Amino acid sequence: MRLPGFITPNFITVMRLLLVPVGAYTLFKNGGTDPTWQYISWCVFFILGMSDVLDGKLARSRNSITEFGKFLDPVADKVMIGTAMISLSILNRLPWWITIVILTREIGITIFRLAIINRGVIPANRGGKIKASFQNFGVGFYVLPLSSSLYWFRDGFMYIAILLTVITGAYYVKSVFTKAVN
Repeated sequence: MRLPGFITPNFITVMRLLLVPVGAYTLFKNGGTDPTWQYISWCVFFILGMSDVLDGKLARSRNSITEFGKFLDPVADKVMIGTAMISLSILNRLPWWITIVILTREIGITIFRLAIINRGVIPANRGGKIKASFQNFGVGFYVLPLSSSLYWFRDGFMYIAILLTVITGAYYVKSVFTKAVN
């Protein structure tokens, strides 16, 4: 696929950040209980998630991986997932404790990354990408108007996301300190 030159990975990431409010708007439309708007919201967040995949593939194919992109891309991911989680918690569709646990880790790691940025940006590893996938799919199941008979699946998926979130956060901090010692 050939894209115009101005569509860079960083451009896609910035556009993803700017379009996150559209996802929140669709979540709250008609009080947040309209199944049509829930499906629309899911589609908006899905497209935002896929733009993350696109910017990564584009950066690798054009050999245009930048320090700015390595930093901004995970921030955009956190803004997207955080907006969806907070919105779902406000609508009483996602327990607040889940939002607090996940966002505490995500914000904590982001602050940690800022504190050590002079040592260079540490890019996301495989575990972080798996964690992000579970978070995105887990939140997606809360966005969708699922039958209550599927809540066990939705909740189980989210519990795995929580576990991966905590484990990968600890691993990230450990890897920074291991790198500093070596």
